[in-house]
Amino acid sequence: MAKVLLFGRLADIAGWRQKDVAAQSLSILTATLSKSDPALAAALAGKGVQVAVNQTLVRGDMDLSAEVEVAYLPPMSGG
Repeated sequence: MAKVLLFGRLADIAGWRQKDVAAQSLSILTATLSKSDPALAAALAGKGVQVAVNQTLVRGDMDLSAEVEVAYLPPMSGG
């Protein structure tokens, strides 16, 4: 099971901050989360959303091990 963390507005949209989800890859995990909530699907597909696996930013798809932490991070702003 992947420990999924949502931050900022992503957590606000989903109504949860942490959840355990079974998925074999990052793309399957994102698809599973998207199927369960159309508003979250739109937010995850938005520009600037980043994904960290075990506290390392990743791009693209990757296989997930049984004990993994996946964090979805909203677009950052600042100055």
